[in-house]
Amino acid sequence: MSTFDTGQMGFWRKELIDVALDHETRVHMEEQLAWIAREPSNARPYYHLAQFYRMNGKQDEARGLLLEAVRLDPAHGEAHASLAEIYAIRGEYGPAREHARIAEENGEPRAAEMLRRHGLR
Repeated sequence: MSTFDTGQMGFWRKELIDVALDHETRVHMEEQLAWIAREPSNARPYYHLAQFYRMNGKQDEARGLLLEAVRLDPAHGEAHASLAEIYAIRGEYGPAREHARIAEENGEPRAAEMLRRHGLR
């Protein structure tokens, strides 16, 4: 009869999954950085890299990358929507509304809808 705790097995499985996800995330982030190095005037890799930073709780770094994305492509609706979400979370409703408006004008309504749902628009 084994004395191995099956709860412990779940813990180790979660640890292995977390390590694999961290590795996969780093690989994808490195791909975006390489894309930026190849095409520094392309807004898309800045946007994608920002999403990885957002998922990892690095909102300030994500905001900087998103601001660069919209500087490079002022009509990048997804980047404006992400900026609106970041600003709304920070309680900076003026910039949140402005980015939500621009995002909606460029075909990405999610931030404007979020602000309306919360009575902020």
